[in-house]
Amino acid sequence: MVILRAGLCPGLTAEMIQLLKANSIATVVDLVSSDMEEVARKCSLSYKALVAVRRVLLAQFSAFPVNGADLYEELKSSTAILSTGSRSLDRLLDSGLYTGEVTELTGAPGSGKTQVCLSIAVSTSHDLKQNVLYVDSTGGFMASRLLQLAQTRTGDEEEQVEALQKIQVARVFDVYKMLDVLQDLRCNVSQQVLSSSGPVKVLVIDSISAVICPLLGGRQAEGLAVMMQLARELKTLARELSMAVVVTNHVTRDGSSGHLKPALGRSWSFVPSTRVLLESREGTWGKASTRRIASLTKSSRQPTGIEVELDIGSCGVLEESPAASGEGR
Repeated sequence: MVILRAGLCPGLTAEMIQLLKANSIATVVDLVSSDMEEVARKCSLSYKALVAVRRVLLAQFSAFPVNGADLYEELKSSTAILSTGSRSLDRLLDSGLYTGEVTELTGAPGSGKTQVCLSIAVSTSHDLKQNVLYVDSTGGFMASRLLQLAQTRTGDEEEQVEALQKIQVARVFDVYKMLDVLQDLRCNVSQQVLSSSGPVKVLVIDSISAVICPLLGGRQAEGLAVMMQLARELKTLARELSMAVVVTNHVTRDGSSGHLKPALGRSWSFVPSTRVLLESREGTWGKASTRRIASLTKSSRQPTGIEVELDIGSCGVLEESPAASGEGR
């Protein structure tokens, strides 16, 4: 259930929200299901302004039937494929990250999730000249490593600075703050408060499980509700703003089979369109390198079970390993 907040839609001001809440109208459902004339009279608000806000909220949060041909044409015109900076990983993802979708990287601690996220951020900002919002919820983000990655792509200091300026970083350590960051992102776009170089094209969240897992315990019903609200925000941002969303998730071990599986349960499993499992194996090409196996565990375009080898050096650079292969095993 979406709570009314300033910036949720044009015309919905903090003063209007305060008056609405004083009359027990706190959510989108409360407002759109109320009689506008009665609300205007009780809250001393403009009837015309309320009707305009209600119309926008209905368009934003209601489902309207659309035929398949129109959906396909919209998909073709709005979808872009963004390279991750690694030919092997791009091959695994069927050419790269797709805008309008959520891609999840799963793996145990030390499997390379953060290195891959940093590499994607720098590849997007330097190679593709696109903006990135990097949300760090674990404290694992290091600006020095980001600079090292930029230096591996260019020796020109001006180009390095330009690439780093395209990466915005937000440190978030609870799910409610993360919802605020996502809401701010939506509001900035709706109000056209964008950077001079254009809108955010890639949203990276490292990690999604770090802010959700603390809620999944004794208050599981409340935690699940907040988790699904976060899921809805991510999918809506990806689709409406034509951005690629990348999240990381840790893994747990299945009690019956003993196999690794992504955390957050079955409800969350329907959120990402694509899932990649990263596993760490000792490298044989040098002490500074560690072999990673990236396995496709969920995809609507590729058969699952495909594996590729990645070699992530000490700077987190996605290098091509000698035995990189796109064949399933």
